[in-house]
Amino acid sequence: MSEQTIAPEAAAAGEAGRERYNPREIETKWRRRWEESGLYRTDLALSGGKTKFYNLMEFPYPSAEGLHIGHTYTYGGADTNGRFQRMRGYEVFQPMGFDAFGIHSENYALKQNINPMELTVRTTRRYREEQLSRIGAMFDWSHSVDTSRPDYYRWTQWIFLQLYKAGLAVRKEAPVNWCPTDLTVLANEQVIDGRCERCGTPVVQRELTQWFFKITDYADRLLHGLEALDWPEESKRRQAHWIGRSEGAELIFTVDGTGDPIPVFTTRPDTVFGATYVVLAPEHKLVERITTPGQRAAVEAYVERARGATEIERTNAEREKTGVFTGAYAFNPATDRPVPIWIADYVLLGYGTGAIMAVPAHDERDYEFAQKFDLPIVEVVESEVGIAEAAYTGPGVLINSGQFDGLPWEEAKRAITASLAERGAGRPRVTYRLRDWLISRQRYWGPPIPIVYCARDGIVPVPEEQLPVLLPEVDEFRPTGTGKSPLASVESFVKTTCPICGGPAERETDVSDTFLDSSWYFLRYPCTEWDDRPFDRERIAAWLPVDMYFGGKEHVVMHHLYARFVTMVLHDLGHLPFEEPFRRLRLHGFITREGAKMSKSRGNVVNPDEYFARVGADAFRTYMLFLGPFDQDNVFSDQNLVGVTRFLERVWRLVVDPAPEGGAGADLRPMHRYIKRVTEQLEGYQFHTAIAGLMEYSNWVGDNRDAFTAGQRAEALRTLTLMLAPVTPFLAEELWARQGGGYSVHQQSWPASDPALVAEETVTLVVQVNGKLRDRLEAPAGISEGAARDLAATSEKVAPFLAGKAPKKVIYVPGRLINIVV
Repeated sequence: MSEQTIAPEAAAAGEAGRERYNPREIETKWRRRWEESGLYRTDLALSGGKTKFYNLMEFPYPSAEGLHIGHTYTYGGADTNGRFQRMRGYEVFQPMGFDAFGIHSENYALKQNINPMELTVRTTRRYREEQLSRIGAMFDWSHSVDTSRPDYYRWTQWIFLQLYKAGLAVRKEAPVNWCPTDLTVLANEQVIDGRCERCGTPVVQRELTQWFFKITDYADRLLHGLEALDWPEESKRRQAHWIGRSEGAELIFTVDGTGDPIPVFTTRPDTVFGATYVVLAPEHKLVERITTPGQRAAVEAYVERARGATEIERTNAEREKTGVFTGAYAFNPATDRPVPIWIADYVLLGYGTGAIMAVPAHDERDYEFAQKFDLPIVEVVESEVGIAEAAYTGPGVLINSGQFDGLPWEEAKRAITASLAERGAGRPRVTYRLRDWLISRQRYWGPPIPIVYCARDGIVPVPEEQLPVLLPEVDEFRPTGTGKSPLASVESFVKTTCPICGGPAERETDVSDTFLDSSWYFLRYPCTEWDDRPFDRERIAAWLPVDMYFGGKEHVVMHHLYARFVTMVLHDLGHLPFEEPFRRLRLHGFITREGAKMSKSRGNVVNPDEYFARVGADAFRTYMLFLGPFDQDNVFSDQNLVGVTRFLERVWRLVVDPAPEGGAGADLRPMHRYIKRVTEQLEGYQFHTAIAGLMEYSNWVGDNRDAFTAGQRAEALRTLTLMLAPVTPFLAEELWARQGGGYSVHQQSWPASDPALVAEETVTLVVQVNGKLRDRLEAPAGISEGAARDLAATSEKVAPFLAGKAPKKVIYVPGRLINIVV
């Protein structure tokens, strides 16, 4: 911390005899009072007749000794919104809890060499009692959740069972993303640029039997549902891109000699006559079957090499293309001619069908491959530029395509697909980039998947009345690295009886993904008093969907998508009366430091505790929100913190210092304009400009201190205190009490501006001639274009440039600018 920037404010006591602003004393006092009085407990029954407002923010995972300043930023902004809505008359529910299960918390426990079952209790207590309470947020702790507690994960397991019964939870062998550092599988969404999103290690592929949720069954609904949501366009675009809907056709190539079908998906069925070879993923099940003896050694060596490459390496467009001919051929369904079958690692088994038809004349990647391996290139879409130097990927008319020659490419797509469909060699198809959600984790710290395996009855779900399947306390919780969870070695956990036949059975030893825990926590918050159901239908119908969700950009294609999916499923199964969980979403930016996003894994975090102790939570949360737009990334530096602390000290003095005798009276119209301005900025989550407005308003109050009548001064200071309340809750509470207000300022109404006093009587009109500034004139508000022209003509600064000439054109921006072109 910069002593130079903090010390002057920390030491400032003002003039002799003045009562000093002491944030530590004030914040301790009011924090205790709020807790004792239950000020922030929500009337979930809505008995007071208010309209509900569910103000939600993403809960933290307790994976270190405490929060960092990024949490102060995000929670401070979300809390400011919640307090603002409360003052506008809403019954605001703002809960907080802990995403305590999962790899982040377990890795911290491994680092500390303390069992996560013990350590998580310690860290969550510190998060709540020593940090979250100090931020000054109006959390309703009477409805908190902890995903690692049995009373919570019992219902996480219940949700798994609902999906299993609906046929949406399936166990299958599949190539999965494996993190060699965290020793567990990762969902596709947890792999960023070929690396583990948590630790940055390059991910490798493994074949494992895992549990998946069939989120792909909901791809269309998840995509189309975005249209009605009040979400940032960036969020919608990223989720839509991740779902990745593609319209095209599935065409069937047939292996010469064996008759095995090779289905391929293409968005360009119009180019099938130019398909001169087929490429399979090295892991494709047909590779071993169709490879000829003469090519077997080369193919097997290539397959082995491909296993060691990451997905990002395999799909890198800049990487040199590699591949091996299998020795086999397949018949092109359009030409009935045999084309060679190759394997290449740029084709991935998990995407599409794991096979492609290669059209080198009209696909850049296929063109490079064909050039390298001297494969035929046949032009089938005519263009002016030709294909001598590169593939042509644009529109055109078909050539070298038999009966379809001369057709425009879009028309040819439909015609060729229909023709092949008649012969059973193709069909229209829609595919998605989205893959099924892999939920199995080979770790210890998570909810056991509620499944048992019986030699007689096979896969058997644990009966709901036997939930929760408790996570046993173990001495050794380190990942095994073998593809099995540490629970596999706990015989007392593994050995059980079959719920159907009563015979010996074994439990599933994988735990579920932490994103399953967080996919429904917003449903549990308002219903924590019930232990016989995950959520109460009546309560859920009253409080959900969430009215405002503040989230991170990094969760758009993971948590936000998974929560939408689980909500849709529970709706379809009759458990919920709505299918979208978050009516409105706003993304906060990242706080960066030393050129990178602040995160525990990078080691560049800043702990807010010292700042709380030195300048107070009010000053620090105000400063963090003042850094810049809430939805953009902001760079942290405490160099300007002194400006915010001086602002709060100035506000303190305005209220606490002895009042001067009443003056003759001041014009209160600026006060109403500031109320309107700050209100609109808080409505738009423009916290930084709202704070700037509060600073300007406090200056205006100070400038008019001697002019105010006693009544005006009281009104101006009450207004200042009320508008400060969402941003600086502790200081506002203290100042409200000192002005004789009732307890609490956070139960008061937001000040309203008088429209008659907000309207400007005059405006400054900029006058230009031929685009150059010639004068600024005071004009009546609402002045018409004709009146503005007449007024401009009377200006001594403007008249010489008009010189009696008739204007060719007049550009008028009402109330702001007139440009006369002569």
